[in-house]
Amino acid sequence: MKPIIGGNSKPAPAARLLEVDPDSAGQRLDNFLMRHLKGVPKTHVYRIIRSGEVRLNKGRTSADARVAAGDLVRLPPVRVSDKVQEKAERPAPAREFPILLEDEQLIAIDKPAGVAVHGGSGVSFGVIEQLRRARPQTPFLELVHRLDRETSGILLVAKKRSALKHLQDQFRERETGKTYLALVQGAWPANKKVIDLPLHKYLQADGERRVRVTTPQDPDGMRSITLVRVREQLPARPLQGLPAMSLLEVTIKTGRTHQIRVHLASQGHPIAGDDKYGDFELNKRLPKQGLKRMFLHAWRLQFDHPASGERLTLHAELPPELAAFLSTDPIHA
Repeated sequence: MKPIIGGNSKPAPAARLLEVDPDSAGQRLDNFLMRHLKGVPKTHVYRIIRSGEVRLNKGRTSADARVAAGDLVRLPPVRVSDKVQEKAERPAPAREFPILLEDEQLIAIDKPAGVAVHGGSGVSFGVIEQLRRARPQTPFLELVHRLDRETSGILLVAKKRSALKHLQDQFRERETGKTYLALVQGAWPANKKVIDLPLHKYLQADGERRVRVTTPQDPDGMRSITLVRVREQLPARPLQGLPAMSLLEVTIKTGRTHQIRVHLASQGHPIAGDDKYGDFELNKRLPKQGLKRMFLHAWRLQFDHPASGERLTLHAELPPELAAFLSTDPIHA
C-alpha cells in the first residue's frame, strides 16, 4: 500500500489517497479498509462507504466491490483514540493451524470455530494475521476465501500471488465444489434438494451485517443456489427437550454471505446453534446437551491445483465437539 497523499497530523487528520498494491488486488473494499484503518470501528467503516466519503477511482462504491492493483482509494479523515490505536497496533500472536495440505502454492487449513479469518470484524486479528506472524519467512500469505467466525473447516491460503488469482477465479466462476455439514432443526424433506432463492444484504442500526431471502424482482437481490442432501435423520430427544434434527450435506453453487444459514432457516429448518438466524429457544437448550457452537462445518472442498491443474478433493472431518453431540443421540447409541 502506497500513500500518495496523506496527513499524519493528530489534531487535524486529512483525507488520504491510497494506491492499491498488487498484494491487495482482489480484496473486498471493506476488508481492504479494515486492514488500513486500524482501530476504526467496523460500523464507522461501513458508514463512510455508504455515505460516499470513500471513493474508488473517484467514484462512489460499495463494501463488496473488489479492488485491483493500481486502483486509487480515497479515505476521509478519521480519528482514533490513542487507546484504540495502541490496541489495534498490538501484533497478533503467532499461531499455526491444523494443515490438510501444503505445498509451494497454497496452504489448506482446518479452521477451528470461534476464530475469525481476518481482523476487523470486532477482533484485532484472525487466522491470516496469526499465520503471517508464525511464518515471517513466508513473504506472501493471503486468504483465498472466507468462512464465518463460528464455522469450522477447510480454509485456503495462497502462498503466491499467481496462486491467489487462479484460486479466486475458480471461486468466482463457480468451478469449485464446496460442501458443508449442517445440523438443522426438524426432519428435512428428502425431496427438497434445491434452494434457489435470491438473497439481500443489509445492515442493522448497529452496523451488524444481516442477510434475508428476497424476491427475484428485488434489484439488490443476488441469485443464490444451495443443494441439500440428507445424510442422517436424528430422532427427537424428549428427555433433553430436543426436537428431531437432520444432518445435511449442503453444497453451495454461489458463495453469498451467510447463504447456507439463511437458506436453511428460510425453509423452517435453522441450523442448530445459529445465533443470528436460528431458533433462539432451542439454542438455549443446546449447550446443556454439549453443543456450545453453531453446527456448521466446511467438510469438503474440490478445486483445481493452481500450478498442476490437478483436481483435488480435500476433507476436514467433524471436529470432536460436533461429533460428540451426534454420538449422544439414541440413533448412535
